[in-house]
Amino acid sequence: MNTSVVNDSSPSSTLDNLNHYMAQTKYLFTIAYLLNLIMGLPTNVYVLWLIVTGAVGTMASEFFSLNLTVSEIIYCLFNVLTLLDYYLLNGLFLPARAFSMGLLTVSRPLFQCCICVERYLAVVHPVTFLKYKPLRYRVGFCGVVWLVVLGFCVVALFMSFSTTFYYFYMAQYLVVFSIELFCCLAVLRALRRPGPGEGEREGEGMSNMKRKAFWIILVILVSVVVSVLPVMVTVSFQGYLNFNDFYFALSISFSLIIISGFVQPLLYLHRAGKLACIRGPENSSP
Repeated sequence: MNTSVVNDSSPSSTLDNLNHYMAQTKYLFTIAYLLNLIMGLPTNVYVLWLIVTGAVGTMASEFFSLNLTVSEIIYCLFNVLTLLDYYLLNGLFLPARAFSMGLLTVSRPLFQCCICVERYLAVVHPVTFLKYKPLRYRVGFCGVVWLVVLGFCVVALFMSFSTTFYYFYMAQYLVVFSIELFCCLAVLRALRRPGPGEGEREGEGMSNMKRKAFWIILVILVSVVVSVLPVMVTVSFQGYLNFNDFYFALSISFSLIIISGFVQPLLYLHRAGKLACIRGPENSSP
């Protein structure tokens, strides 16, 4: 990057630099949206079809994955509107773009967290898991999550890309990351210590279930770290960067989050044994 251009403080140069960075991020986001549509939309639609038709298990056992998939598909459709707004509508649907940013930054981490907690309960607290296994509990909990998502989407219409938005985003992900890390470590501990009274064959089955739960939580945890860490680092250095550099770095960080929308459906297809290149274990959700 040419720092001499960035450090030029004349009004005309500052405006030119800002326009230059906004043009760059426009194309950067365009690539991210297109990749999200190309990789995320088909895989999420396929996962939705598998869950609804019961091809890989009951809808009750996959209810959190179902809601996550629906939220990702809705976001992909918003991306179509965003691309049209970029190149044809000249900002006419800017509020819809802000609304979709709220959807992206809240629905994905919350539903991923629900999946992790569900796996944790199934392995570490099976009695509690069986108590709340009926579908009505999942429907009620997902209803609360959707209300939170909708509320934040409305808030994002007024706060999107503000300083408050960044810090709320970081605080939310720290909470989600802490919960997922706890679930991962708890399942790993349960995997290392077989439960009392488990016979050889039964113990082997429980071990496979625990191992499967551990890898599901671990992949979600890693995807959260990879997609969110750049945003946290960028926001942490906000006071040391000029506006153009901060805006450009933040745009790259959010582009990674947009693109990572295909990770969860690929994880689901792998454990359902539906990937031709990598055959995962048959679905046996607890």
